[in-house]
Amino acid sequence: MDLFLSFFKIGLFTFGGGYAMIPLIEKEAVENKKWLSGEELLDIIAIAESTPGPIAVNAATFIGKKIKGFAGALCATAGVVLPSFIIILIVSFFWEKFKELRVVRYAFWGIRAGVLALIAKALVSMFMKSSKDLLSYFLMGASAVAVIVFDINAIIVILCCALIGLVYTIR
Repeated sequence: MDLFLSFFKIGLFTFGGGYAMIPLIEKEAVENKKWLSGEELLDIIAIAESTPGPIAVNAATFIGKKIKGFAGALCATAGVVLPSFIIILIVSFFWEKFKELRVVRYAFWGIRAGVLALIAKALVSMFMKSSKDLLSYFLMGASAVAVIVFDINAIIVILCCALIGLVYTIR
């Protein structure tokens, strides 16, 4: 029940998708509950972002499995998904009537700004916990250039980075 409530709270109070949820997952799972270390969370996020599906759902599933096995995975996943499902269901009934209201447009403008801040915090937090060697900096820069400048599919970039990491550690 603790897993469900923790991830329900994260899902309920986070807008902007998985990356915006990372700081809240870190606060709850690492700092408050001490379910895992910061390094373990970084590994989970790396796995979760390289598998299909939303990062927060994948991370919740991994964390729940680590803490309480299959039942924990189910509870954490349901907890993080249910708030969004309920909110989207409610919004879908009223969206056409309210989307043009000035207050709604301004609220979403503010929400976007807050989401950007949460994503930036997740980026800084992940960077601070990641390896700081020449290869890591090279892969980070090359990946950014590949995706932003050359519009290379992120999946290809992730697979290439994984392959380089494997080759580097095996040699």
